[in-house]
Amino acid sequence: MSDTCAQLHQALRALERHRFPFDPKRILSNGLYVLFEKGEISHGGDRIVRVGTHTGEAQLRSRLKQHFITPSKDRSIFRKNIGRALLNRNHDPFIREWEFDLTTRKAKDELGPLVDLKKQAEVERQVSAYIQEQFEFVVIAEGEKSARLDLEAKLVSTVSHCRDCGPSTSWFGLSSPKDKIRESGLWQVNELYGEGLSAADLARIRASVKS
Repeated sequence: MSDTCAQLHQALRALERHRFPFDPKRILSNGLYVLFEKGEISHGGDRIVRVGTHTGEAQLRSRLKQHFITPSKDRSIFRKNIGRALLNRNHDPFIREWEFDLTTRKAKDELGPLVDLKKQAEVERQVSAYIQEQFEFVVIAEGEKSARLDLEAKLVSTVSHCRDCGPSTSWFGLSSPKDKIRESGLWQVNELYGEGLSAADLARIRASVKS
């Protein structure tokens, strides 16, 4: 798996790199995004720290905006995980309220009054600042939903299985309260340690990079 992961990193590093503030017009409508984080290295270059995609049609740009810009951790599990690490590192008791999901009307009515909205806005600001300053990404083209989800799972599994893709000793994710994040070195807890990329999958990714 390490050799496959090394080839994956090499291929993805050849793609156009995006960073905040990114131009939405230069980003595909459908596909997967792969994040790199400053200071994280593997296979002789930047290390993959997150892989994600979208389920709705032509929603990749919107998904990236939810991660990088929109101050709502309930619309982005990536933002929520960055906030968890931030609050956990600081031993901040607000982490309890940060876990509340206020997307439904019922949740807003029942849990909303318990949340310090000023504090939440400040944490959201810090989360945005960290993501915008520390992450870059590339995009893999894939128009079909089921294929995107399948490839996402295989990419995550390939990196999580790789012995050479562990986090640095200073990686911010080590402050996460989530065991799977600390252990995998990835900002996600789903699709870890499953079926990795096949030779055919890797060839398809390489083909998309060259096209």
